[in-house]
Parts: sequence; structure tokens; C-alpha cells
Amino acid sequence: MAESFKIDFQGPGKVESGDLIVFVGEDLKPTPAVAKQLGAKAVDLIAKAAAAENFKGKAKSAMSIVVPAGLSVDRLIVVGIGGEKDRAALDFVQLGGLVAGKLNGKLATVVLDLPGTTIAPDAVADMALGAQLRRYSFDRYKTKKDDNGSKGAGRLVLSVADPAAVKKVYKAREGVQQGVIIARDLVNEPPNVLGPQEFAARAQALTKLGVEVEILDDKAMKKLGMQALLGVAQGSVRGGRVAIMRWNGGKAGDQPIAFIGKGVVFDSGGISIKPGAGMEDMKGDMAGAACVVGLMHALASRKAKANVVGAIGLVENMPDGNAQRPGDIVTTMSGQTIEIINTDAEGRLVLADVLWYVQDRFKPKFMIDLATLTGAILVALAQEYAGLFSNNDDLAERLSAAGKATGERVWRMPLGPEFDKMIESKFADMKNSAGRFGGSSTAAALLQRFVNDVPWAHLDIAGTAMGSPATEINKGWSSGWGVRLLDRLVRDHYEA
Repeated sequence: MAESFKIDFQGPGKVESGDLIVFVGEDLKPTPAVAKQLGAKAVDLIAKAAAAENFKGKAKSAMSIVVPAGLSVDRLIVVGIGGEKDRAALDFVQLGGLVAGKLNGKLATVVLDLPGTTIAPDAVADMALGAQLRRYSFDRYKTKKDDNGSKGAGRLVLSVADPAAVKKVYKAREGVQQGVIIARDLVNEPPNVLGPQEFAARAQALTKLGVEVEILDDKAMKKLGMQALLGVAQGSVRGGRVAIMRWNGGKAGDQPIAFIGKGVVFDSGGISIKPGAGMEDMKGDMAGAACVVGLMHALASRKAKANVVGAIGLVENMPDGNAQRPGDIVTTMSGQTIEIINTDAEGRLVLADVLWYVQDRFKPKFMIDLATLTGAILVALAQEYAGLFSNNDDLAERLSAAGKATGERVWRMPLGPEFDKMIESKFADMKNSAGRFGGSSTAAALLQRFVNDVPWAHLDIAGTAMGSPATEINKGWSSGWGVRLLDRLVRDHYEA
């Protein structure tokens, strides 16, 4: 696994070695201050090289000049930021990833003086975050390492006007970076390594940061009446777990906010077994739980001023002789009954018990659950947005705003009485599958029956959390989706 950059923030000064990165607009001119630092010969070289390479300075473009005349550096990398409209919409996390993807030396210096743009300390910290996330790769099980996983600058220097101000902001970004990496690692781990017990142990490690962690085993869950969750787990030789994580950074007595994650560590589909092709990807069916663990790490690392509960239901869904069957009826912790129509609609069963447990025990201000819940959400939103379902307009709007700010976008989907009616069962209070049509909305309708009147949002992340499209900050299979989104939500709206 590629190691993180050693990040330094320094004031402006002459750069003597390594890669030097500067920014230009569509006129191909650096700022006057950068032009003075480079010297007339190097500025002229940029113009000549741009003409030869057909480089126009457009947003997200870059050009490298090896051993540039007039400079003592190894390479001069010129990054385009486009015109005025492009600069107004700059995503500094993605820009940091773009820059990191162009580096191949041991040392790189980025001069953060952009034409027509004032960069606040927050933006610089975001660039550093993006650069670190781009560097991630998961190769711990390869005996022969891919050179591409180890290349890149070992030390990244960001040249800024006020290094002290940036360092203060970046401390919080480091926690977020680590949280995203934790989430990515969990999703990428093979299922023989990461069962429910091993996943719970990873959550338990958060105690080092001051997070209170409680693990419920099969016996404890049976006593609580979590028969829906246990019904999913009963087909596996590996017992289920629920991990409860509590960060008490707010005022004593204040209502907590709660995040709940689906943690199906491997989903074969159970008796309603999935097709063999692509089943290996079902090791990622715990991406919601992975996000919650990564988020709790991020919040604790930056000592968030909020009381937060993270809860994850951990099971393996297997087709053993003891597995639950289509036609079975299970009684949830709430006392409501669910008829099993399809054992591959298991995530909602896990979440039903955990949602009820959290709202009943902790009385949260709001709850958000994350789950790789339905293939139907990919049909609707592809891999561009997570599906958002909510019983509260204010919470939905805040999630949408956080999604726009971080690039982890959500799209609100319908949730109404029509979908609730579709999950009615002839033999129980509800059934766990209503068929193909409206599959994401009917799944959300079932979950809504377990939240009472608590403001709640459900994020269906089946398209965004695993096998997601490559971006400037993620070239791997697992994106760690949701950690940055929810950290931003907490930071902007719910910290005291």
C-alpha cells in the first residue's frame, strides 16, 4: 500500500530541486508573483512548450517540462485552471488529487498562487487532503508490488502565504483522510479475513481515540429480540455482531446524532442465491458500516464538538442448511413481523433492528443510515449519486448541501404511502421485498417503519461505495464514500 505524503506548508521561496508545480489560466500566464519567482526565461518556456504540446490551460489539464531551462528543478509541471467560470467552480480536493497524479519524484513543491483566485486556508487543506487520497492503493496481499503503487513524491510542500493558518485547518483534514482510508480498507478486505467478529474488532480499535465502543454478540442480540438481524446471520458459521460507537464531544445531556451502517461482510444472497458472475464484489456489501467506522474516526480525531452515536449491524448472508427460507416470518426487536420473500433482500432486515435499537435507546436528534441496499438505485442514478430518502425536509436539504460541497452527491428519491402499501404482507406486518418496481423506494419504506418520529434519512450507496468510477482522488475499487459527506454535515450544522 502506498504511503501517505509527508506534507509540509511553507512560505514563498525559491525551489531548488524536485518537481515544481504552478498554475495558469487560459491565457497561459502565471500570476505576477509566480512569474517573478520563475524568471522570464521559464515563463517564456511555458508559452513555447504550450504551443508545441497544444496545451490551452483548460481546467483539469496539465503539462510537464523536463529539466526546464532557467530553473534548477527536475520538472516544471504547469496545471490549467481554465477561465473565470472554471475558477469559480474549483474543487480543491479534486485539484489536489490531479496534482498528486502528475508527480513521480521524491520531492514536489506546489506554489499555491492561482490566477484570478484567492485561496483560503480551507482550500489549501482540501488540496492536501485530495493529494493524500489520490495516493491510496490496496496491495497488501500482493507479494510483488506494482511500481505504480509506490511511485510519487515522498514529500509534498505546499507553498502558501500563511503556513501557520493552513496547518491549523489541516489537522482536521488529516482525521478525515484517515477515516476515508479506514473505510476503503474495510471494503477492500477479502471476506475470509474480515468477518463480523473481525469487523467489530476494527471498530473496537476506536477506543484509542476516546470513542466508547460496545459490542453485542448473538446472545445479547437474542435477548434484545433482534430476530431480523439474527435471521440473516443464521446461515453462516460466523455469528453476527452489532458495534455501538459513542463519541461524546458535545455538551453533557445534549441529544446525540446517530449514523447507522449496513455491514453484510459477504452477501451470497442466502437461499435466494445470487448468480456466480460478480459475486466476489459482495465482499463490499458492508460499505455502509465501513463509512460509519471511518466517520467516527474522523470525528474523534478532530475532537468534534458533538455527541455522536455510530451503530453497525454485522452479518454474513450464506446458504447453509440452517439459513432462513423464503416464506419464513421473523419478529423484529420492535415487535413488528416481516415475511421473508427473498433472502437476498437482507440488508433491510439488519437495519430494521439496528435502527429500532438506536432510536429506542439513544433518542437521537436525527438518524442517517447508509447501505449498499438495492441494485435498483443504480438503474435510477447510475454511479453518480447516492439515493436519498427522508422523512424530514430540513435534514434532506442539509445532506444535499453537504453533498454539493464535498462532491459526494445525493439525489432525493420518492418515499410515500404508495410504497409503504406495496410492502404489506398477507401473513405478517410487512414483507421484505415487493418485487422489481420501485425497489429502492419500497426498501426505504420498510426502513421507515423502524424510526418512529425521529428525523431520518436513508442513503442507498450501492452505486457510489464500491466499484465506483475512477476520479482524481480515487483510482481504486472502494471509494470510502460518505465519510467526507457526513463529516461536512456534522461540521457545518450540528456541532455546538
